[in-house]
Amino acid sequence: MAQIDAVKQAIRDVPDFPKKGILFKDITPVLQDATLFAETVDLFAQNAADLSFDLIAAVESRGFIFGAALALKLNKGFIPIRKPGKLPYKTFKEEYALEYGTDALEIHQDAVKSGQNVLLIDDLLATGGTALAAARLIEKCGGTVAAISFLVELTFLKGIEKLKDYRVNTLIQF
Repeated sequence: MAQIDAVKQAIRDVPDFPKKGILFKDITPVLQDATLFAETVDLFAQNAADLSFDLIAAVESRGFIFGAALALKLNKGFIPIRKPGKLPYKTFKEEYALEYGTDALEIHQDAVKSGQNVLLIDDLLATGGTALAAARLIEKCGGTVAAISFLVELTFLKGIEKLKDYRVNTLIQF
């Protein structure tokens, strides 16, 4: 598909970021090009066309960019999932393992009503820990994860294996 190819070609590699030995997939060029950005949001919408969901949740920070744009396009509410201490109301917290240590995400306790279906969006699937924590937060609120959608999947990290209990859509694989 020409749209996906154009988006994939715009993603640039940044070696040794954020630390030595990591090849960072930088989506900034996609965001800077209005046509590519719009096409990416359209691709997310096409992937969600057969889903039934009430809300869109996204993980900060790059997930917010696509999640909020998609929520606006599809006339759905938007739920921010953030690092600890960034949300002003009562939250649920979910910790997850990193290569060295742990991190955590939070969601407002009232972000999802019991029984609501939520589409979870993020920019990149690497090891899967962040997405799994975000999905668990949606479930703690009483919601169901309709699917998890990513712009990019780094297949060699096998993060999709952590998400085996969810429907996962990725637009681009490296």
